[in-house]
Amino acid sequence: MSASSTSLNAGMPNDTRRWAWLPPVGSVSYYALLGAVGMLVLGPLGGITAAFMNFSIGFYVGGQVLAGILGSVVTFGYGVEGKHGANYIQTTAASVAGMMAMSTLIQAMVWMGMPPVPTWQLVIYMLCIGMMAAGIGMLYTPILVERMQLTFPSGLAVANILRALTDPVLLRQSVSRLFGGMAVGAIGGIAGAKVAVLGVIELSTSTFGAGLIVGARVGIPAITGGLLFWGLAPYFISIGWLKPGEPFRKIAFLIALGMILGAAIVDLTLILWRAAQRLRSLASGAATEFATLVPAEQVGARTGPPASLPRLLLWVGVWTLATIMAGMQFFHEPLGYMLLAVGLVYVFAIVNGISLGLTDNNPISSAFVVTVLILASVGLKDPMLGLMAAMVVFISATVAGDMQQDRSTGWRLGSNRTVQFRFQVAGLLLGAVLAVAVAKVFMTAYPVLRLDQTVMSESEAPAQWTSAMTFKFVGVLRSLTEPKVFQTTAILIGLGIGFGSEVLRKLIKSRVAYQRFVASGRKGFVLDFCLDALFLPSPYASSFGGFVNLPTSAWFAAGGVISSAINSLSSKPAGDADELPDDMSSTSLVGGGLIAGDALAALGLGLAGLAAML
Repeated sequence: MSASSTSLNAGMPNDTRRWAWLPPVGSVSYYALLGAVGMLVLGPLGGITAAFMNFSIGFYVGGQVLAGILGSVVTFGYGVEGKHGANYIQTTAASVAGMMAMSTLIQAMVWMGMPPVPTWQLVIYMLCIGMMAAGIGMLYTPILVERMQLTFPSGLAVANILRALTDPVLLRQSVSRLFGGMAVGAIGGIAGAKVAVLGVIELSTSTFGAGLIVGARVGIPAITGGLLFWGLAPYFISIGWLKPGEPFRKIAFLIALGMILGAAIVDLTLILWRAAQRLRSLASGAATEFATLVPAEQVGARTGPPASLPRLLLWVGVWTLATIMAGMQFFHEPLGYMLLAVGLVYVFAIVNGISLGLTDNNPISSAFVVTVLILASVGLKDPMLGLMAAMVVFISATVAGDMQQDRSTGWRLGSNRTVQFRFQVAGLLLGAVLAVAVAKVFMTAYPVLRLDQTVMSESEAPAQWTSAMTFKFVGVLRSLTEPKVFQTTAILIGLGIGFGSEVLRKLIKSRVAYQRFVASGRKGFVLDFCLDALFLPSPYASSFGGFVNLPTSAWFAAGGVISSAINSLSSKPAGDADELPDDMSSTSLVGGGLIAGDALAALGLGLAGLAAML
């Protein structure tokens, strides 16, 4: 640490600290401060939020933006140089939070009735996977971030937030909206659990907040899809796909999953084609070293430990071997299955990374499902082996995506690559432990989370804990031991719908005449909105209604409609002093706050209930 600190200090610009009592940039105490805030405060906060969202809704919003905002508050005293410290904080915090979101895998084990796995084995296994994935993610960043220069929208948003260190007004506006949303979310979360009338309408401030973030183009298709699947329930019963009283999502999730896979085939094909085109177009100016292509004005901020490709390859190799050995020793995974799972990691780390860089969407659950299906095609029948093998791909896609997203921020800011990697690794150490811990806390405090919803009737399914991601995992794992012909048919129907819809969307939106009409004015905007929200919605959006209960889709859609209405009606002229950047809109900041507040309320109620039982 001291050698690194000396190296960093040697090339640092002038001391920009606003207060002399702050530890100097590059000192041991400076890095200790950043690590403590990221690992012990912001990481667990984001992780609790992510775990809560997975348990209650079935997806989670990455913690980079939240950690970036709060991290910038902590390092505000460092002036312009504080942006690098805040970037390191959000990197380690996102690692902790991302690993804690993996608690849904432990819930899947409980739903499947699998024998308990020693905690230390789970922690070591998840840690090995995370360390391997961090290295693979960093291995691909020179291609995705520096050579292809993909956008990584959340990474861009965090970079803008950290640049706001030089704009106190912008910083104050973003923080006030975030904390205001957290207060409302916490109050709503407690009221929803304690006030009967709010329980009847199944109030969920976190679901509403998620809708505020995504907008009406995603929210409306979600409720439309949910209503369609709900309306088809009698037909599904008549053909034997559902039993009377079973929730529509027990079969709808298979169709929805097929829709995602169908759309993903189209998108991944285009992504790979664009990637090849992008690489060819940048070939003449491509980087010749492992760490280049940073703007000249940022080079001074990048002094410190140099990036080393041999060391990184050694890191990846060691942790890949450790992952394979842990799977074989702890869970008796056959070597062939582990090698196949690890091989898929190298594929999904770059494919999902490209998707994340272009669309801000990391299809981690699709990676899990595809892995299970591939394993089944080579003879896998044991759900336990399937879960533990697919866990390698699921965690790796998450961690590698976070690394690429974080590094996109660091590249824009000029933060040191090696130091940022070390902060991610530190976050993974704590995150692996907290992933197991947070799962046990939530499932102990809320025993309903332990109940397998895939075998429940519609009236038995819990209203506020739909756990759509776990529902999806358990559904595909059960197909290994309980294969039904109609399940395959349902997936294929969904695949056809998703593929056909996405092809039509791409054809329509790629037409120059259509693009010109959309950009021409209000009529074009309305037509494009109706296409996305009503006539030909994205399969990714409409499939959401097949994974969750109808009220969840309704709150999600309500948040989306209100968000789009506010953003459309409250547009301000350029240069307005109160205007936030597009990627820091008031509704997205409030929505993130609502999610965090509801999560904290649930955790507080859960801990209180747990204490009462002890």
